[in-house]
Amino acid sequence: MNDAILQIRDASKTFRAGGRRVTALDDVSLAVGAGEIVALVGESGSGKSTLGRAVVGLERLDAGELVFEGQEYARMRERRLRSLRRRMHLVLQDPYQSLHPGMRVAAAVAEPLDIAGTGNARSARVDEALEEVGLAPASAFRDRFPHQLSGGQRQRVVLARALVGLPRLVVADEPTSMVDATLRGSIVELIRGLRDRHGIAFLVITHDPEMAAAVAEEVAVMQEGRLVESGRTVEVFRSPQHPYTKLLLEAAADVGRLEPTA
Repeated sequence: MNDAILQIRDASKTFRAGGRRVTALDDVSLAVGAGEIVALVGESGSGKSTLGRAVVGLERLDAGELVFEGQEYARMRERRLRSLRRRMHLVLQDPYQSLHPGMRVAAAVAEPLDIAGTGNARSARVDEALEEVGLAPASAFRDRFPHQLSGGQRQRVVLARALVGLPRLVVADEPTSMVDATLRGSIVELIRGLRDRHGIAFLVITHDPEMAAAVAEEVAVMQEGRLVESGRTVEVFRSPQHPYTKLLLEAAADVGRLEPTA
């Protein structure tokens, strides 16, 4: 692994649901190297999205540490946390819900620049980001509204917004679940291309082992809030050690075509 840009240490989180306490995270420890893609795999309710939201400061841990670029921030005050958040970005599962229906594409993509106060050459940077995610020419997309785009195009707009400020880390929650199966490969290639060109690290959250195998060098498997297995994707998927990992792979629709990234 490259030097870790993100370290998660003994992360724990509980919620109250229906009058009882539910454990979402149970002493989870994980690292993401600089410029590395790590897939966090598990079924719905495994805690993977809670962990992703905690990483970007949208959930507060009950216990544990989060360290980004050497700074511990799990209990950092909101004012200081805002500055740190500019170097990381969350891509939500549903791109349509994450884009304001009344906001044109160019304005949506420019939001991180506006928040950071780095609006110089704003229009040119937005166009660069749109074209880098395959929405070219940018002039054909920048004035459209979300409802005028296909599902795949909306997902690319969301990725352009994540890219525009050149963050060090992107947390992508189910980035291919809302697009047609024929487009999933192009989204995977896009994520890997952005990493290769800019050195952006990705924590990709997915329920799909096939997607994890295609996109990530490292994989971590979660079950009921616990991290049950982790390591090089090629090693974990070719020789899973935990029964839950074996069940996930057996349940994958195209388990025979799993080809882990080397």
